[in-house]
This record gives sequence, C-alpha cells and structure tokens, in this order.
Amino acid sequence: MMSEGRKIRVMVAEDIPILREDFAEIIGAEPDMELLAAARSGSEICRLVEEAGELPDIILMDIEMETLTAGIDASETIHGRHPQIRIVFMTAHEADEMINSGMGTGAVDYVIKGCDDQVLLDHIRKAYRGVSVLDSRIQQSIMREYTRLRKSEHSLVFLLNNVTQLTPTEKEIVSLLLEDKKVREIAQLRNVELVTVKTQIKSLLNKFGCHRSREIVELIRQMNLESFFRR
Repeated sequence: MMSEGRKIRVMVAEDIPILREDFAEIIGAEPDMELLAAARSGSEICRLVEEAGELPDIILMDIEMETLTAGIDASETIHGRHPQIRIVFMTAHEADEMINSGMGTGAVDYVIKGCDDQVLLDHIRKAYRGVSVLDSRIQQSIMREYTRLRKSEHSLVFLLNNVTQLTPTEKEIVSLLLEDKKVREIAQLRNVELVTVKTQIKSLLNKFGCHRSREIVELIRQMNLESFFRR
C-alpha cells in the first residue's frame, strides 16, 4: 500500500524534447508530486529505474519512442522486476491493438497525449491510489479483446479436435486448399476423379462446420495452424 503522507514520485519517458520538458514542468509544479527523472527512450527509462536511489511510484510512459513499441517493451521489463511501480501510458494512438498491447504489460492506465493538464494529473493521482480511471473507450476495447480471446480459445479447441481426427487424405486436401488450389487442380494433382475430391471436401465441410472450403482455410489461418498441414 502506497503512503499518502509523502510526495508521489514520478518518472517520465518521452522521446520528443519539448513534450518531455512540458511533462516535467507540469509535474514539478505540483506540491504533492516529485519528478525523479525524465528519459528520452525506453532503454533509458529502464536504466534510470535500476540506478535510482528510490523507485518511482508512477512512470508516465510514451509508447512510441526509439521503436514503435519501445514503451511497451520497457513496461514489460520494468514491471517484471518491480511490479509495484505503476505505469501510465501516454500515446497519440487510439487503435485497439495498441491499447490492448500496452495494458497487457500490467500498466494501470492509459492517457491520450494532448489531454488537459489537470486530466493528466488526475490520472497520476488516481493511479497512485490504485483507482482505475480508464475511459469508457479503453474499457470497451479491453472487453472486446477479452471476448475475442474467449471465442478464439473455444474455436481453437474445436479446430484442434477436428484436425487430430483427419485422415491422411483429408490432411493432404486441406494442405492443397491452403495453397489456394482449386478443386479441379486438387483432383489432377492427386490423380483422382473430380467427384471424389468433391465428396472428400464435403466430408471436410461437415467436420469443420463450414459451408465453403474457403471458410476452412480462413479458420486454420486465423488460428495459426498451417504448420499442421505442411507437406
């Protein structure tokens, strides 16, 4: 539990000098906050944390610095060593993928650059107290990702169960479908009648619960199971 009787120790990681200075000035002007350090990269913030005489309570972490995901990578490193440090991401991106990647590192909050100074400070104070202040858009994004993962888990179990029950002939046909071969091409490559291949594909559709062979291909690719069908 973090003490309310001392200043909130903050570090900032931001690669744009003018923004880094701005964040430092905003934090430094608050009587209940103390700026410990300001880093220009993900690697530098990791080093500063390890060299610090006292650990920060909060790190304001830009996501895109020396690389597109430098802040996310730094967050994983820092949180792995010091899980008590609370990381608040700052970014100009609002894409679901970026939000979910960032929050998946154990960060506690996420703010969009350009927000009002008081909004940013409010996020710092609430993060320090352990109060979630994620806005509704971010909460909805995380819930969408949770729902997607739950559905994917169910689909993967279903798919793996079907894959393990395929005959060698069926696996060969699926591998050819993954190579975008047409039914006629598959018949020629396997030296069998066209009607035979159609019957075999119909059996595959029933096993996978699909209506078209393209749906089987999409399912396997979506679940990254193509390696099961390499010839």
